[in-house]
Amino acid sequence: MNLLKINNRGFWATLALTTTLVTGLPHLVSAQSNPGLTLFSGVDRQDILNYHLDFGGKAGGWDRYRLRIPGKKITQGVSKFFITYPEYYTGKFDVDSIQVRVKDKKLPIREVVWDKESRIIEIDLEQPLLESNRVELVFSNVKNPENGGTFYFQAQVLTPGQVPLRLNVGTWILSINN
Repeated sequence: MNLLKINNRGFWATLALTTTLVTGLPHLVSAQSNPGLTLFSGVDRQDILNYHLDFGGKAGGWDRYRLRIPGKKITQGVSKFFITYPEYYTGKFDVDSIQVRVKDKKLPIREVVWDKESRIIEIDLEQPLLESNRVELVFSNVKNPENGGTFYFQAQVLTPGQVPLRLNVGTWILSINN
């Protein structure tokens, strides 16, 4: 009789563990496409920006970066965006397929300049964004670096007006898988 109860407990424990693993697996697989939880980055928590890698951020693969800036970070408007990236990031950008989106609406861009030596991408808007809105910078056709790792992309904006200011907005901490 005791043998039957022990096996019964073992069965339920095994079933519970298996269910937990099976339901948790999809979350582990998609974990690299979002910023996730960052504990020790050297960046203040309120300065970390959200992003999404549409195709999983695989090293050497093609991807689409969705770099998001919340509206509360853009209180004085924007006429230009500046994105800087580290020297050890060896990926390639297609400047012709960069978009700026606000409320699922594509904003007209005057010019995108990629200065490879200075490691900066400058996005000049046709008309300045004056109100505080959530902005999504969409970088399509990105060739991820061959070597994976963690890459700190810095966001800055140039405010419109008589005295334009270049303000730091925050940091995207991108993870590219090996």
